[in-house]
Amino acid sequence: MRAVVQRVSRACVCVDGEMAGEIGPGLCVLIGISTKDKEADALWMSEKLLNLRILNDLQDKPNLSIRETGGAILLISQFTLLGDARTGRRPSYTEAAKPEHARPLFDRLAELCREGGTVCATGRFGAHMQVELVNDGPFTILLDSAKLF
Repeated sequence: MRAVVQRVSRACVCVDGEMAGEIGPGLCVLIGISTKDKEADALWMSEKLLNLRILNDLQDKPNLSIRETGGAILLISQFTLLGDARTGRRPSYTEAAKPEHARPLFDRLAELCREGGTVCATGRFGAHMQVELVNDGPFTILLDSAKLF
């Protein structure tokens, strides 16, 4: 499971001109799910997202987690994060999971974040989406569970 995590002051995602998900301060997270990902990857990613200390404390230092600040998470599925563009001109997406494998893991990740006490909005899985965000910092972190398991 691969993620691009951005600290935001606000973020939203629209599908077909309608708001699908919206948050105030928190994390906007683009999630790519690979063919090898399992429940353990969703568990690891949820714990990392809920406890990653990249939100500012009262001294304006990135020392707090989303749990400690009461912020929200906006999760957006993005299979293109698994694209391999090392050779040729067109990325290969062979490592990206098919929807029947990816969707349950994406849904499980959102559920785990909610169970962890955090508001978690989502885009619409598999849809063409327009994402707007205000990156606070900017502050962007890359996470990849494949580097662990």
